[in-house]
Amino acid sequence: MIKKKDLDQDNTKAWEEYIKNPSDIYDKDKKYSKENYRKERFKYDLHGYTLDDANSKVREIILSCKENNYREILLITGKGLHSKNDKDIYVSKNLGTLRYSVPAFIKSEEELTNSIVSINEADIKDGGAGAILIKLKNL
Repeated sequence: MIKKKDLDQDNTKAWEEYIKNPSDIYDKDKKYSKENYRKERFKYDLHGYTLDDANSKVREIILSCKENNYREILLITGKGLHSKNDKDIYVSKNLGTLRYSVPAFIKSEEELTNSIVSINEADIKDGGAGAILIKLKNL
């Protein structure tokens, strides 16, 4: 067994200073800290919302998810099968339903568009044509 030599006072002081602020050591745990961690998906159901209410809620959700570091937003819009827009001649059949109007609204807002990578119909397991999957940029 090799006996370690005692450090002199200068080396001990230098070591203690280094331990207080080890700037050249990479902190692998910092990558996984809560403030840097990106949450996977935020899910919200828009059933029953009017177009105006849905658009303002979507704006609020996107800005909040961007701030809270989410990767994706799943918006459940429904397919518009029970919509009463067919009876109103002044409302577009397609743009009167949330599944068409919400993506159009998002694309018309520059602040929202700058935070988004893509807007797609969700996978079948997530709601298919009745849901929208929004992928957010990693800012």
